[in-house]
Amino acid sequence: MKKTLILGATENRDRYANRAALSLLAHGHPIEMIGLRAGAVRGVPIQTGMPKLTDIDTVTMYVGARNQTGYYDYLKQLKPRRVIFNPGAENPELERELKQAGIEPVDACTLVMLSVGTY
Repeated sequence: MKKTLILGATENRDRYANRAALSLLAHGHPIEMIGLRAGAVRGVPIQTGMPKLTDIDTVTMYVGARNQTGYYDYLKQLKPRRVIFNPGAENPELERELKQAGIEPVDACTLVMLSVGTY
C-alpha cells in the first residue's frame, strides 16, 4: 500500500482533507498528516510543522498555492514518488520544481482516484 502524507489535514469532517484521510484508511493505505493544528483522525495524529517522516510514497495537497511556499524544500526532502494537487491546490511553480527533482506532480482529486481505482 502507498504511505500517504496529507498536507493540510484537519479534524473538521466537512473538509475534503478529512474525507481523504478516512477514504485512504478505508482503502488500507497508511497515512501521515500535517495540519495547522494538532489533533487526530481515527486515532492517527495530525502533526504540525515539518516533522521528520520516512517512506512517503504520495503527498496529497490540501493547501492553497500561496501557503505552499514554505513547504517546497520540505516536500523535495521527503522524496515522494508523486504529489497530488487536489482542486484548489494547483501550483505550476511548485509542479515545475518537483519535476526537476524527479517527483511526479499530479493535478487530480485523491477522493476520485480512490473511488475509481486509479490511486
